[in-house]
Amino acid sequence: MDALAGVSYINTARPFETSTATVKLRTLTRYNCSFVNNNICFCSTVFPIIPTLNHSAFKTCSLSSLNVGESWVLVKMPADFSSERGLFGGAIVSTFPLRFQDVSNIRQVPDHQEVFVDPSRDESLIFELLDFKHDVGDNGSAVWFLQDLATEQNAEGRVVIEQSGVIDAPGLCYGNVPSVVTTAVGQMAISKGRQGREAQNIVRVYLANLRLKGVATDVLISAYEPIVINPLSESASSVGSGLATPASQSGCMPMAEVFKLAVSSFKVYDWSLFGPPA
Repeated sequence: MDALAGVSYINTARPFETSTATVKLRTLTRYNCSFVNNNICFCSTVFPIIPTLNHSAFKTCSLSSLNVGESWVLVKMPADFSSERGLFGGAIVSTFPLRFQDVSNIRQVPDHQEVFVDPSRDESLIFELLDFKHDVGDNGSAVWFLQDLATEQNAEGRVVIEQSGVIDAPGLCYGNVPSVVTTAVGQMAISKGRQGREAQNIVRVYLANLRLKGVATDVLISAYEPIVINPLSESASSVGSGLATPASQSGCMPMAEVFKLAVSSFKVYDWSLFGPPA
């Protein structure tokens, strides 16, 4: 019951042993919520659940349409249920698992970034908007940005594991100017926050560079997956040290698949986000 504190269950004595439960809202402020049309989706860290009323695409909404005392019929969803998430005020959307929490709810995030984390696995997913790098060629641009990221984070032992060729992205064209995508996967030793090199973790980094040439913007989508946690790292207190637990053993979507889903589902709905055309 701790996972849904503040909610009283009706007509079921043991709600977590059944597939559905009818609940009455006592408080709205404790929940990270999304909606299926006008229906609520509660995303608890243990039991993500959605109502059975309508099943269309998820969109992030406010809590203004909910009232304390309303009753909802809810059904538990798989632990790694994914939904479409609004980015940069809804101008952009991407789909990835609900277990990734919006860091801006906890601390300030730069305006050009959207950062999501799963603290239970020390995994993160970052979307970043940068001015277009005219001096970087399309071929191998993801590797260039991966190396730049490694340098910025004082990473050691950096290795590029794989990289893609240049992929056309017709769905991201603006003003008849073509857009392209390149991807790269690397592995490196990175420290958390302000910790020193003695606390470095071995991390696999997945990076996609979406080159939106019509709006002179390089979009970076990067996903971080810990491979080995240093016992001196601040991460060790929450996920333990040593080899990271494989996603398959935790019932989670592997980070490689999270990355592919986030990149393939990336859409721009409001191009004015990027300012005047290039």
